[in-house]
Amino acid sequence: MTDLLDVALGLQSFCEERGWEFCFIGGLAVQALAEARLTKDADMTLLTGWGREESYIDALLERYQGRRPDAREFALANRVLLLQAGNGTGIDIALGALPFEQSAVQRSGYEVFAAGGASLRICTPEDLIVMKAFASREQDWRDVRMTIVRQGPETLDWDYIRGHLRPLAAAKEAPEIVDQLEALRRRYTDR
Repeated sequence: MTDLLDVALGLQSFCEERGWEFCFIGGLAVQALAEARLTKDADMTLLTGWGREESYIDALLERYQGRRPDAREFALANRVLLLQAGNGTGIDIALGALPFEQSAVQRSGYEVFAAGGASLRICTPEDLIVMKAFASREQDWRDVRMTIVRQGPETLDWDYIRGHLRPLAAAKEAPEIVDQLEALRRRYTDR
């Protein structure tokens, strides 16, 4: 975890020095908001907007190595920049522009990690739930459950979660994601 935290702190400093808007998501957010679990890479949403991605990508590729020979082209086509730190740690950067991504970054805050009191800018529990439910893999649903349990279902803003998840699930043509999350919510709130 120390190597990963060092990489995340370095990436955070790199973004802050440039005045970029960002937050960590994925496994680091799960560790801060849900449960300690193994994660091998640093996942981040970086607000680039539409049409300005190249300057962000180029700056990051000057500092970090791409994990693919076509990392720049892949990022422009798929809105995910796949990087690698000097120690081999993976860095996945989502190039954010959607209203949900803007909201997630704007709502994010610093969370202290146990190791030396280091703080990382992490998405909120609600935004983590939206992202994980949208990804909808088995591990993602476990992360959603653990976030609900650790944060307490009564403390979560379910209207916010539904309001952002519904259009994303509709765009993915997977409305069952919202139904699955609602069933999970009821499981923990209707005891």
